[in-house]
Amino acid sequence: MHFKLLIALLEDHKTEAVLDAAREAGATGATVLNQARGEGINKSKTFFGLSLETQRDMVMFLVEEHMSRKILEKIAEVGQFDDKPGTGIAFQLDVEDAVGVIHQVKELTSAVEEEI
Repeated sequence: MHFKLLIALLEDHKTEAVLDAAREAGATGATVLNQARGEGINKSKTFFGLSLETQRDMVMFLVEEHMSRKILEKIAEVGQFDDKPGTGIAFQLDVEDAVGVIHQVKELTSAVEEEI
């Protein structure tokens, strides 16, 4: 079984909705890193030296490759990434090898067979 790593960088108030949507689309778990910081095309605004940017989370999903695009699209939809600039981004990377995921393989085998 081959995996993809999906990484989403998003506004922290959307994290729970994105986690729920990804699980509904086939993700079997996630890792959330709080208090990420990022900058887009335009520099962040400040007020008396204090940043006015919203808090971000980084959410990582290790998913089966045949399900990755569906999950990625669902994350983008719920996170509203294409609706307005600065709401977040998500992307996927190939995973060469992974250990500690045997429990996921057992759960995903039947789901992947349905996708193929």
